[in-house]
Amino acid sequence: MITYYNGFILLGFSDNPRLERTLFVVVSVFYTVTLAGNTTIILLSHLDPHLHTPMYFFLTHLSALDLCFTTSCIPQMLVNFWSSDKTISYLGCAVQLYIFLGLGASECVLLLVMAFDRYVAVCRPLHYAVIMRPPLCHRLAFLVWASGVFGTLVQSPSTMKLPFCRHHQVDDFVCEVPALIRLACGDTRVNELQISVIGAVFLMGPLLLILVSYGRIAQAVLAIQSQDGRTKAFRTCSSHLAVVFLFYCSVTAVYIRPRSHFSQKGGKFLTLFYTVVTPTLNPLIYTLRNKDMKGAFRRLLGKDRMTTEQ
Repeated sequence: MITYYNGFILLGFSDNPRLERTLFVVVSVFYTVTLAGNTTIILLSHLDPHLHTPMYFFLTHLSALDLCFTTSCIPQMLVNFWSSDKTISYLGCAVQLYIFLGLGASECVLLLVMAFDRYVAVCRPLHYAVIMRPPLCHRLAFLVWASGVFGTLVQSPSTMKLPFCRHHQVDDFVCEVPALIRLACGDTRVNELQISVIGAVFLMGPLLLILVSYGRIAQAVLAIQSQDGRTKAFRTCSSHLAVVFLFYCSVTAVYIRPRSHFSQKGGKFLTLFYTVVTPTLNPLIYTLRNKDMKGAFRRLLGKDRMTTEQ
């Protein structure tokens, strides 16, 4: 199979060069904001003692995942938008697929872990410090990253072994499973079954548990007598729920039916959304709507000013 030597061509919007130049500028801006926003969250969570809590521990991991996730695909995407040469080597495509799929699976599990953290905080506040102790948080973090490794090792090798069509034209911006399945000229039923199982385990399963958790959280919040207490609880959980909605809606639409016409056409814009837009919105949602994070930023700037004056 000459696939191993010739690599692939990532078509993207190659039939519309003007759109690609526009996307180059837009994606560059979003990527810069993603790098700055997620790096800020990681630094603030590490430097400010007030943020040394389970919630911000997991938020740091989400920011690290988003940084790695975007860096695994956006630089290649920008090169393809700007250049007429849209080729990627077989090895480069395989590496991108392994990282892309693994980090995506990890983020699904991490969002579930963060929902569990919010459930304990709202529904069992008196036991929160006892339940969410550092050893458990570190075990959950290990589970998040290990699940990503498991997910990508199940799906990626079989995807890269598909009998790809000789034109090697991937109708997408990145090497991801649905696009590569559509490129195959042979029988892909096993691969489609695998992606269905992976989707059930890493997409629908966590999403169902997240919805159940937030159903319990809503009941607990509505039972709070104080209006201020209800407002604070909703504010604490709304940021995470917004991130869950943005991520799952776009990813599920692409991965549930990998061979569908919708995935082939509209899926390009959905791919752009969850690879470019969502990682940019995550830090904005958590910083602009989070008093603790804004307070940490002000304290850091205040310390810097005091150091400069001294």
